[in-house]
Amino acid sequence: MPKKYGVKEKDQVVAHVVNLLLTGKLRTGDRLDRNEIAEELGLSRVPVQEAVVQLEHDGVLSTRYHRGVFIERFDEAVVLENHELYGMLNGIASARAATDPTPKLLHDLDRQLDVLRGSSETKAFHENALRYRKSVNDAYAGPRLHAAIRAAEVFMPHAYWSTYLGRHDEIVPYYEAEHAAIHARDPSAARTACIERSEVLGRIMVSELVRRRVLGPDSPVDGSSTRF
Repeated sequence: MPKKYGVKEKDQVVAHVVNLLLTGKLRTGDRLDRNEIAEELGLSRVPVQEAVVQLEHDGVLSTRYHRGVFIERFDEAVVLENHELYGMLNGIASARAATDPTPKLLHDLDRQLDVLRGSSETKAFHENALRYRKSVNDAYAGPRLHAAIRAAEVFMPHAYWSTYLGRHDEIVPYYEAEHAAIHARDPSAARTACIERSEVLGRIMVSELVRRRVLGPDSPVDGSSTRF
């Protein structure tokens, strides 16, 4: 596989491992072959190990002494929990924005919401949604919150949503609710809109993964493990 220039090698490995999970090529409990990953991506073992460290920190992998690296539990509840965390973390930044929105932010969000409403193509919709999110987070999330949000995105790769998020009409009302809350200076409503939007995104992702038989009755994880 050719190298992707402009992308850190470690991030390339992270994206590759997550894609293997989201396509069902890796499953709960599988052993990760680091040499195979390095060879497939045309990289040294160094960025592969860096990716392993990050993914272990993010709860995707676990290292077992003298045994290797294994896939942590990956099932419906894990996907939903990841989206729940993402919504809560973005809700912190959105609530801060609603507490003290700047005229520039309100102007930028007004323009971006209009663009978002008119984005009928999946990739464009996703890219514009990311711009809306970025405007809020860049202004109101500090370095630690930014890092936590990035970690929560591990099972929400941009390439996945650019391809599979086709239910725009179901998502737009949550951006409108967040937008109205920021204008109304209502932190609680802004936070709630972020949380509820992420819950919907989580359900959409689970439905798609079940449809593709990555999750559900045909996956190695039985229904008894979908509760914490």
